[in-house]
Amino acid sequence: MASAPQAQLPLFYQDLMPLNSRDHASYKSRQTDKATWLSNQHAVPLTAEEFPDASRHYPIIFSSGDNSVPLALMGLNEGINTFLDADAKLIDNVYVPAYVRRYPFLLAKLSDSSEELSLCFDPTSDLVGESEEGHALFDGDQPTDSTKGLLEFCKQFEEAGQRTQNFVAELEKHELLMDGEVAIQQDGTDQPFIYRGFRMVDEAKLRELRGDVLRTLNQNGVLALIYAHLFSLQLIREIFGRQVMQGKGPVGAAAPAAAAPAADDKPAAKAPKKKS
Repeated sequence: MASAPQAQLPLFYQDLMPLNSRDHASYKSRQTDKATWLSNQHAVPLTAEEFPDASRHYPIIFSSGDNSVPLALMGLNEGINTFLDADAKLIDNVYVPAYVRRYPFLLAKLSDSSEELSLCFDPTSDLVGESEEGHALFDGDQPTDSTKGLLEFCKQFEEAGQRTQNFVAELEKHELLMDGEVAIQQDGTDQPFIYRGFRMVDEAKLRELRGDVLRTLNQNGVLALIYAHLFSLQLIREIFGRQVMQGKGPVGAAAPAAAAPAADDKPAAKAPKKKS
């Protein structure tokens, strides 16, 4: 289903630019009901604390390979999103992952030698720029309350990303992640559609854990997240049905998810390009 990121820029982002009052004094940010950056994405990173909300709507899987990342599946084949219509509007009233809501902003290092993170944005997005509508980003040389809110949201996302890494590390510590496989039989076909290339919690190993380990996982909240993930896997068949109903699949026995960035995407974000 999924593999570790290869591109330098995180998912969705075409470029990165640090936000500053000198170059962007008159810039505004606006909201939209058209998530065009999400239209062709079928797997979106999740933070662990989003599992309870996301599991009601999406299968939650883990990317394959090293440094697994939790992902919300919106489609079972690359390029297919079953939750958006042709205009990139949500078809249903579903939970929208924070990774999606954060775009086109994020926190990123401006240089490899610095640990400091700066608020950046994707300059190719039409959600930020000089326009008549939207919320002003600066009042003189000072950030507006809107910008402070964006910065705080991105900070909280980074912190949630770190907690998510700790959660996955706990799963790895107890060797609870295994390669997953789902077989779905469609009416009128002889062979089932097989989906692989993702990771999931191994229920057999979970049952074999010592009582003291299970107690610790329960006390620190990990066990609840594990079961949210496991219960959500039943929705894979629902996503399959949505693809069939929308005429978007199934497309062979392919893997549902493709490359996706880590939940905190700091390692994946390169230093923003400076515009002249």
